[in-house]
Amino acid sequence: MSEQSTELGWRRHLPEGVRAYSEPAPLAALFLGISSGFPFAMIAATLTTRLAQAGIEKSTVTAFALTFLAYNFKWLWAPIIDAVKLPIIGRFGQRVSWLWFTAALVMFSIMYLGSLDPTANIGAVAVAAIMVGVAGATFDIVIDAYRIELLEPEQLGVGSGMSQYGWRIGSAAAGAIALVIAERFGWSMAYFVVAFFALFAFFTGLMMGEPERRQEPQKLKGPIEAAIAYISPLAEFFKRSGAIVVLLFVLVHKIGDTLANLTFRLLFEDLGFTNDEIAFYDISLGFFAFLIGIFVGGMIYSKLGMKKAVMLSLILMAVSNLSFAGLAASGHNNWAMAAAIGFENFASGIGGVAVVAYLSALCNLNFTATQFALLSAAASILGRSLTGTTAGSLIEGMGYVNFYLLTTLAALPGVVMFWLMVRSGLVDRSLGTAGSTHADEKDTV
Repeated sequence: MSEQSTELGWRRHLPEGVRAYSEPAPLAALFLGISSGFPFAMIAATLTTRLAQAGIEKSTVTAFALTFLAYNFKWLWAPIIDAVKLPIIGRFGQRVSWLWFTAALVMFSIMYLGSLDPTANIGAVAVAAIMVGVAGATFDIVIDAYRIELLEPEQLGVGSGMSQYGWRIGSAAAGAIALVIAERFGWSMAYFVVAFFALFAFFTGLMMGEPERRQEPQKLKGPIEAAIAYISPLAEFFKRSGAIVVLLFVLVHKIGDTLANLTFRLLFEDLGFTNDEIAFYDISLGFFAFLIGIFVGGMIYSKLGMKKAVMLSLILMAVSNLSFAGLAASGHNNWAMAAAIGFENFASGIGGVAVVAYLSALCNLNFTATQFALLSAAASILGRSLTGTTAGSLIEGMGYVNFYLLTTLAALPGVVMFWLMVRSGLVDRSLGTAGSTHADEKDTV
């Protein structure tokens, strides 16, 4: 019996809904996600805790949030990863070589950050944190491209779900392990140990090799060709039928969800929920509801197809905002809190799978890194900008109930736009080579 037959044999005994998650490419997406999640954790809560324990002023600690900017602007250097072949290790493949190189960069930058003493040279710590941010964002670019190119079109939903599982595991586990080790052996040792989370992606590349769907970049022979390579991903996208409409959908579909999500803690505080209650409902219950939503989202994507999965997720995410209007009207009500948090995270899990899979399917395999970096940035930039400038004022002016009703209305244009895109055939016509180029019967809304 061949090795492939043996593999198929044990997988055949798994429930149908679970079987897709046991395939090599989705499993690889899980391990890639673990490596993707941990650098962010090292410059988020972990670094904040470390600086606070070192007695650094709060104003200085909060200023370190600027290190996250690299994740917002990673699309600026993503074309380099699509177009430039690395010397020496580049012979192992464009994606694999960049995966190994950026894994090494992340490990080095995190170890360097851990070696510094914040009380002795806070400036050096700031530079090191920026290094981690840039290295981690670049690592993300490569990981997203590698994941998309490993997965077949029908695996994009399950693979996106596994990637999100991995991200959650990587960020949470790295943060927890860092705290435990720091308590016993100091922060330098904690950062040194956690840096090895990058090896999950390194060994995934070693085992899976260069993706078969990877399109080799053209060799750059001068500055003119380099400039063309830089703008080609954008040019290719905007040449597609209805590209402007698709981009507009990507920009607006998360406005309502983002406006609501970043105000939840304000609501909980004003309703008088204790820290223990918030920890139980928002963190513990919400976390498990989110994981369940990811699993269900993967199955929905596999069973119903991309278009129905995205449409359902958009509707669920809009309705989830209504649940917080209900919570705001109910006041300090634990049952209403559990229902709102549970439903919102469940809907977000489904939406994360379906929408990320759709954004992945929009990519052209010649420019996977650049186009996914652009699309993922576009998906959140407008909502975050509006949240930062208007959410607080809106709450003060109209109250929580009306605010969450407004966020529900703000989510409707995305639902209507996607429905119209499906009915007109635009969704199918605008897909890149990473996604399915034709619809089947189950994928018609």
